[in-house]
Amino acid sequence: MMAMLSQIKSQLPEMLELLKTMVEYESPSHDKEACDALVEWLRGVVTERGGLAEVMHSEGSGNQLRATWGSGEQQILILCHLDTVWDKGEIARRPFRVQGDLAFGPGIYDMKAGAVITLFALSHLFWQGWPLQKKVVALFTSDEEVGSPVSRPIIEREAKKSTAVLVLEPAMAVSGALKTARKGVGDFHIRIEGVAAHSGSAPEKGASAVLELAKQVIALHAMTDMAQGTTVNVGVVSGGTRANVVAALAEAHVDLRVSTMAEAERVIPQILGRVADTPGTTVTITGGLNRPPMDRSVGIAMLYAAAQSVATSLGITLSEGSAGGGSDGNFTAALGIPTLDGLGAVGDGAHALYEQVSIPHLAERTALLIGLLEQIGQ
Repeated sequence: MMAMLSQIKSQLPEMLELLKTMVEYESPSHDKEACDALVEWLRGVVTERGGLAEVMHSEGSGNQLRATWGSGEQQILILCHLDTVWDKGEIARRPFRVQGDLAFGPGIYDMKAGAVITLFALSHLFWQGWPLQKKVVALFTSDEEVGSPVSRPIIEREAKKSTAVLVLEPAMAVSGALKTARKGVGDFHIRIEGVAAHSGSAPEKGASAVLELAKQVIALHAMTDMAQGTTVNVGVVSGGTRANVVAALAEAHVDLRVSTMAEAERVIPQILGRVADTPGTTVTITGGLNRPPMDRSVGIAMLYAAAQSVATSLGITLSEGSAGGGSDGNFTAALGIPTLDGLGAVGDGAHALYEQVSIPHLAERTALLIGLLEQIGQ
C-alpha cells in the first residue's frame, strides 16, 4: 500500500496539470455550451486513461458522461459532478494558482478535484491489469448544483445495478472526514397575491402581499427545530412595485433541511398547508423534497469500515461525519444502496471566493480510492 501511495505522489505534477485544465474549463450549471465543452474534453481524457466513454446528450442541461473501466457482471458506481456555481468569467478574476501546499480556483474543491482523483485512481487500476472482479462505472454529471433534475434518473438507474456507490464530493473541510450521513433538502416557492391600492389616499382598498409575506416568513422560520436537525430558511424574497403602492404581489424561495424522513413527513405538510392571515390576500406554496435524507445505514457503516481499514494501511487518519448539505449520494442511499460520500478533495471554501484544495491530500485520496475499490471490488 505504501509503495502505491509513493507512486501516486510522484504523479502529483500531472494531477495538478489536469486539475488546472479542468478548472479553466468553466462550467456553470445553466451554461449548456460550457458544460458540454468540458464533457467533450473529458471524454478524450477517459479514453486516454483506459475507460470506455459514452456521452449522454441532454436537452435540459449540459450533457452527462458515463465512463466504464473493467468488466464483470457486478459494478461499483462512482459519482462526480462537473458543474459549478460560478458564472463564466470567474476564472479571469480568480485564475488557477498554487500557493505552497494549496491550489486555488473556482470549482476546484466542489468538485473538480474529485473528478481528477477518480480519473487517476481508475487509470492506475487499469494500468495494473484491473485487479477487480467488478467493473466500475463513473458518472460525470452537469446539473448537480441545481438539484440534478436531468441526471437523477440516470444516477438512480445505475445505482440499482451497483453493489456500492462512492461519491467524490469533497471531504468535510480540512478535517478530511468522510460523509456517512446527509440532511435531506427541500425547495419551496411562495406566491402571495394581494390587491393594489394607493398607500396614501386609499390604503383601505388594498391588501398587502408584502405584509402577508412578512407574516409567512416569521411562521416558516418558527418551524426550525435544531434539536431535530430541521431548519427552514426563507432565503430570497421579492415584492411590490413602488413605496406608495400597496403591494399586489410578493414571492419567496424557501430552503428546508431535515435529518430524517420522519421529519420531512412532519414538516412538509405544514409548509404546504400555510394559509393567508391578511384579509384579501391568497397564498400559494409549491415544492417538496428534492433530496431525501442519507441515513447512516448498516451498509454505509460497512463501507466506512472498509475505507478506514484502507486508510490505516496507508498511514492515514480517517474520520466520519454528518453533512448539512445534500448530494447525489442522497438519491442512491435512499434506494438502499450502500453509499459513501466525501471521498474527494480535502480543502475548504465550497461556493466561496477562497475555494481551495490540499495538494498532498490529492495523492492520499487517490490511494484511498484505489485501495477501497480493490477491497470492495472482489
